[in-house]
Amino acid sequence: IPPQLKIMGHYAGNALAKSDAVEKGFDEAIMLNQDGYVAQGSGENIFLVINGKLVTPPTWNNILPGITRDCVITLARNELGIETIERPVYRAELFIADEIFLTGTAAHVTPVAEVDHRQVGDGEIGEITGQLQQIYADVIRGENSQYLDWCTPVYKK
Repeated sequence: IPPQLKIMGHYAGNALAKSDAVEKGFDEAIMLNQDGYVAQGSGENIFLVINGKLVTPPTWNNILPGITRDCVITLARNELGIETIERPVYRAELFIADEIFLTGTAAHVTPVAEVDHRQVGDGEIGEITGQLQQIYADVIRGENSQYLDWCTPVYKK
């Protein structure tokens, strides 16, 4: 089922993978696509920081084209001057990345501290991940006037 179709059938396999990961002591599952490349988390997009650049699987690589993913790509470019490279990601790159984070509507920008019991970077929130977390949080709280058109105000009557 193409991930662009947000239907329950698509999420069933991801939910099973997440349950299996949690049962084995992990917080999240990293999904591979049919060709064995890194695709995404069970319900989030994935980014790696390698040599100061963001690397993420391309949407044509059978991943969900996330709105938060697009926001983070824009914020990285506009606010930090960081290029995002969209390309297939080998599983082995998860073990050599400087930083890894997940993005999603519920996840926002969530750092990954380890993969398969191997520490990512120094095991703490990476510099770029931390900056993007803060910038994204400011934007969704309406605290960055440059991106107010991304927000929908909700008022009490």
